Amino acid sequence: MIVPVIDILKKAREEGYAVGAFNTTNLETTRAIVDAAKEMRSPVIIQITERTMEYAGGRAIFNLVKNCAEFYAPEIPIGIHLDHGKSFEIIERCANIGFPSIMYDGSRHIYEDNVMITRKVVEFCHAKGMSVQGELGSVPYIGETSMMGEINWDKYMTDPDQAEDFVCKTGIDTLAVAIGNAHGFFKERKEPDYDRLEAIHKKVSIPLILHGASDWENGRVKEVIARGICCFNVDTATRLAFVNSLVKSVRDQSEVSFDIRKLLDGAREAVKKVVKEKIRYFGSAGKVETEKTECVYDPVKKTEK
Repeated sequence: MIVPVIDILKKAREEGYAVGAFNTTNLETTRAIVDAAKEMRSPVIIQITERTMEYAGGRAIFNLVKNCAEFYAPEIPIGIHLDHGKSFEIIERCANIGFPSIMYDGSRHIYEDNVMITRKVVEFCHAKGMSVQGELGSVPYIGETSMMGEINWDKYMTDPDQAEDFVCKTGIDTLAVAIGNAHGFFKERKEPDYDRLEAIHKKVSIPLILHGASDWENGRVKEVIARGICCFNVDTATRLAFVNSLVKSVRDQSEVSFDIRKLLDGAREAVKKVVKEKIRYFGSAGKVETEKTECVYDPVKKTEK
């Protein structure tokens, strides 16, 4: 079932666990996330980016996620969220489509402009019943800065005092923070700045989100959850699982097959395995206590479940 993202995150924050916010690009990835959440009895957030909206069509991918969640996992709390919206125009487009939650990423702007635009986004979205995630600090990507030499992480990481001011001035519902984490294959800080995260958590009372932590293992995950993180964005890990499985399926087939479904089935299962592993790490497994008994026909597996 589709529920507000902010409700999922507030519950996780109150109970001391984290939720996975998994990016999707297609049917197979969406079904993998939904099926994993159902099997693990875990709430999840399914995220869509601007590039995915361009690729699949905004209304098409939104309704695909919504329909899969409502039909295949009616008893599991699932949120739908725009990941890294970078303009007011994309926020308006998502509002027209029906997104209940968005992220406005103004982290590359100077602080004053980030505050001004984020506040405008919040006013617009709250009037429409949408929740807003803001970002302060900057989680780096490959290509935007040199990979050579030591990185001056201080210029990327979230300032705790500024975070308190940012939340107060913008009215955001959740905050994405930077503590040495990095997107994609960008080399992260050797050790996350746990003290900085703890200071941010003490100064703001809203859910804290961590981007760029696809490869984090259980030790780091537990450390940051204990210091206030209640949501991890995951994209790279699932994309790698999908592509590696697809390549392997093509290479290993004994004869040339033009049945795309056979090639994609393994990729879907590979993504589901990763999602289930992350759910275990985040501590959200088993947090959905009740289960409805319904007869639902699965056209992929041709079974009733």
